[in-house]
Amino acid sequence: MDLDAARIAGFLLTALIVEITPGPNMVWLALLSATEGRRTGLAAVLGITLGLAVQGLLAVAGVNALFDAVPAAYDALRAVGAGYLLWLAIESWRDAGNPAHHLPGGGEGPVSAFRSGLVTNLLNPKSALVYLALLPGFLPQGADWTATTALVALYLMVAALVHLAICLAAAQTRRMTDNPVTSAWLHRVQALALVAVAGWVLAGT
Repeated sequence: MDLDAARIAGFLLTALIVEITPGPNMVWLALLSATEGRRTGLAAVLGITLGLAVQGLLAVAGVNALFDAVPAAYDALRAVGAGYLLWLAIESWRDAGNPAHHLPGGGEGPVSAFRSGLVTNLLNPKSALVYLALLPGFLPQGADWTATTALVALYLMVAALVHLAICLAAAQTRRMTDNPVTSAWLHRVQALALVAVAGWVLAGT
């Protein structure tokens, strides 16, 4: 595998810095866990992790190099991803105005949360570019696919732990959001945050 301790430590630290930087997963997951509870939040964490795993497998296969060779492919995926985020924003805003949604058991369920977490990361080209940008700097010259796979696995471990911590911390505030008025406002905040993230994705920053 040819990965020494220094490379692994450096990669883990870099992955942690990347994952604790505020982004779409963090905002959405925190608000989801706060309004719908730990079980739904954990389902979202699984979806996010699976989406990142698929992106990692694509990185190992070298498919993501397409973004360098064909810029239009990146632009197309970015547009689709932003569109999906806007759709989630519309859904969240509609939920805010639906009284039934704020009753116990009336919110987004684990299956829906898992699907949203998965699709959001599959359609997020920046998830792919994280691998494309990070992996080469920590791979020794001539490294084979096993070394690349090992780094992807380490990144997934860090990402899963960070998202799990966000979920569990936000879920502790669930009682505060049992108030329908508070729940409605949080859904509106989530909708606006998703719109902002969609704009960030489209801007390509």
